[in-house]
Amino acid sequence: MRRGFTLIEIMIVVAILMVLIGLAIPNILRSRSVANEGVAVANLKTISDACQLFHSNRGVFPETLLELALPDSNPPYIDQLLASGSKQGYGFIYALNGLGFTVNANPTGILGGRYYYVDETGAVHVRENKEASSKDPILQ
Repeated sequence: MRRGFTLIEIMIVVAILMVLIGLAIPNILRSRSVANEGVAVANLKTISDACQLFHSNRGVFPETLLELALPDSNPPYIDQLLASGSKQGYGFIYALNGLGFTVNANPTGILGGRYYYVDETGAVHVRENKEASSKDPILQ
């Protein structure tokens, strides 16, 4: 009686493992994308709240996101990584417009994701395939 596995048995096990991995990877990538989207929305709300607090304290909205972090603001309204304009798979584009501000959160990297927008009203808007604006639906 021989011990061990035959080549066919090993190939069957490898094939089964490849099928299982092939089924799991898309789900893992999608869950990571969804997590990044959730963090992006939370970061947009943080930036919006920080801008409102900055406006309450100084009478104007900040010129850039960097004004909301150390060393420009002590204590800081947001962390320095977020103030740099990029965090966890999203780039944040801040702009002043007249008496208010806008912030776009655009996905970066290979995972993609939805695009988000917030302004001084604090309502977060969402769009699927390109940069969001105030004309897009409000995130529920």
